[in-house]
Amino acid sequence: MRTNPFFDAWLFIIGSTDDHQKLGAAKFLLVALFLVLVAVSLWIAWTNWREDPGQRSGAHITTCVCRVLIGCMWFQGCLWKLPLPVSGGLQYWTEQMASRAAFEFHRELVTSVYLPYLSMLNPIIFLAEFTFAVSLILGLGVRLIGVLGIIFVLHLWLGIYQPGSPAEWPWQYIFLAIVMFFFALHAAGRSLGLDGWLRRKVPAVRDGKGFIGWFFNIAG
Repeated sequence: MRTNPFFDAWLFIIGSTDDHQKLGAAKFLLVALFLVLVAVSLWIAWTNWREDPGQRSGAHITTCVCRVLIGCMWFQGCLWKLPLPVSGGLQYWTEQMASRAAFEFHRELVTSVYLPYLSMLNPIIFLAEFTFAVSLILGLGVRLIGVLGIIFVLHLWLGIYQPGSPAEWPWQYIFLAIVMFFFALHAAGRSLGLDGWLRRKVPAVRDGKGFIGWFFNIAG
């Protein structure tokens, strides 16, 4: 049960949410991982701030803060995809999609593919959301992740579109898709993120040379 956003944030940080409790001792690993990601993100931001005067602006700070917060949201969201191979939360919402998807072919896809093979899909979905979280918190490959995130979120929008219980407001998915769009459009990883550091420190990335340089030049 939620109390207030400050106390709930504290429970998340110390690993005392309901989603954490379901994981037993493994919750401590996830707490440590989250804290390390945030600490590394702060170090990357400070390094960019210190070395690149062009990033010392309100726009870059705001973009960085928003990016990290949405990354934290994805990290929190991936927790209820655990434990593997099939989490109760994901199974419940996938069953909801079977009757609430916007289109018949989508409902049929859920019934005939998603639910029977959920033990295979659950790890993929968890890894996708975890990847979104790491990318946004660290500011790495944000343009690519922004595009993939849009597709992911729009699938959720269409999958839980019809009214039902518990109620879902379709616009919330549109808002999240728009946020991911702007992260991709404005290459938010270059605002005090690892994408900006790579472009400044690694010539291959800055010039798009070689496969790795080309990939991170396009992705970030």
